[in-house]
Amino acid sequence: MFDQDQLQFEMVQLLDENGNGDEKTLASFSDEFLVALYRWMRKARVIDERLLKMQRQGRIGTYAPFGGQEAAQIGSVFALESNDWIFPTYREIAACLAHGLPLAQIFRYLRGHLSGGRTPEHLNIFPIQIIIGAQTLHATGCAWATKLKGETQVSVCYFGDGATSQGDFHEALNFASVYQVPVIFFCQNNQYAISVPVHKQTASRTIAQKAVAYGMKGVLVDGNDALAVYKTVKEAADAARNGGGPVLIEAFTYRLGPHTTSDDPAKYRNAEEAEKWRRKKDPLHRLRVLLEKRGIWTEGEEEEWVAQVNGEVTAAYEEAAADGSGSIVDALSCVYGKPSKLLQEQKQEAARRKQGKEGK
Repeated sequence: MFDQDQLQFEMVQLLDENGNGDEKTLASFSDEFLVALYRWMRKARVIDERLLKMQRQGRIGTYAPFGGQEAAQIGSVFALESNDWIFPTYREIAACLAHGLPLAQIFRYLRGHLSGGRTPEHLNIFPIQIIIGAQTLHATGCAWATKLKGETQVSVCYFGDGATSQGDFHEALNFASVYQVPVIFFCQNNQYAISVPVHKQTASRTIAQKAVAYGMKGVLVDGNDALAVYKTVKEAADAARNGGGPVLIEAFTYRLGPHTTSDDPAKYRNAEEAEKWRRKKDPLHRLRVLLEKRGIWTEGEEEEWVAQVNGEVTAAYEEAAADGSGSIVDALSCVYGKPSKLLQEQKQEAARRKQGKEGK
């Protein structure tokens, strides 16, 4: 008989809540790398806070904040090659930006622009997935394709703890392991799937241990430790790139804000819980402490960087807002590469009606 008590999953952590860690291990990270990593995490926090305010002002649509998960997203992307594929959900805006997606494109998406879901041709970022868990299958298929074509890219699929209850998740892991495709399943366990706490989502003590059933490696990492996330994903990506097959990574983290701007977290969790994570486990704090210990970051640099990012946010918003939202005629042009006769007729009719309204 097999029992989960036989499993031992130790959480990978390089930097604790107070910015301390093994000096020899930490010395392997250069000053340049650490500053770049922190800059991106701080940038992500500023962007998240601005987007939340903009939604409340009616300037963008429904928004899913990612505050508290910056280490998981930025740390994982830093471990990838620029041509690796990522498969984001609506909460992976930080990951998309760090992988090269322009901020103005994020604003187009959040404002409902027709081109908002379009990824620039040179970026290997799949469209943001709304259907919970569906991207696990897409990532597996992409990884299978790269393997069949003899390419070296790795596919990284982002999802939350709630997605592990979807059938797609289990099908994807099973297929990926059977065919040994180069895919990383990166679960950000932020403790809640909307209002459902993780202990009601699964009876497993960890999400990482689900890998055992599918014959793949599973890793539990401190999702608020950017260095541990970087190391874990780098090792997984290097292994997958060299024929090591898929890996399931559980990044143990916390969603500080609401599920989306249409949600009130006070109805299903107490404020003390969130404040404890914010005060004691903030991913930005521990990395900044390390930088300050090395003498490579100051309060002045912090203020200057935040001001610069705020300027970038404003400029990106103005660029996206100037584009307008598109029309029904434009929408009909996006259905097929080669439109059918019926679609052409519908487009012509829509254009006539639009001209009629504008002529009144």
